[in-house]
Amino acid sequence: MLDASPQFAILCFVTLFTMVNPLPVVPIFLSVTSKLGPAEARRVALQATATALLVMVIFAIGGRFIFQFFNISTDSMRIVGGVLFFLIGFEMLQARPTRTKHDDESTAEYVEDIAITPLGTPMLSGPGTITSVILLMNESSTLVQRVELFAAMFVVSALTYLILVNGQRILTRIGSSGNKVLTRLMGLIVMVIAVESFFAGLRPIVRGMLAPVP
Repeated sequence: MLDASPQFAILCFVTLFTMVNPLPVVPIFLSVTSKLGPAEARRVALQATATALLVMVIFAIGGRFIFQFFNISTDSMRIVGGVLFFLIGFEMLQARPTRTKHDDESTAEYVEDIAITPLGTPMLSGPGTITSVILLMNESSTLVQRVELFAAMFVVSALTYLILVNGQRILTRIGSSGNKVLTRLMGLIVMVIAVESFFAGLRPIVRGMLAPVP
């Protein structure tokens, strides 16, 4: 176990920032907020990062109990996340991003919907983030280390918000044609990530099913 020291705080920050990984989410954020004004886009970014932070806090506090109570495995979450990512990537590949059509709902409802899912979860707070939070919480042996873990969550969330908000400036510079090209390219990448996530979760489950019974 690590003692209360800057090393543990750095470990928490680097691990969570790597797992949240907001940079690849920027093109997706730009595409689903392309029809919104700057104020609404900022609200989406705020609600998405707040959702991701809330998920991290919940699983840090009661992750082990939630997994045990519902008998949920990380592999199952990877499979579900892979399916969701594949559907989102497929829509993006056609330059038809998921949830960009909101003629039948108000702007407020649309903002809340896309902020919670897919942006807040599973994109920012997916299986990797949840697993990392649970492991880091188990690794923290003192109150100070737990405070450092929660502080890292807040710092990562704040940086994610700033990255998403500043990403809106990119959209105005590349224009609609550039956004379509970027959306298709990121859609392909998201679909590849989805396939990797799906089989990463499916592989251990299949091995367990094929393992000889003692």
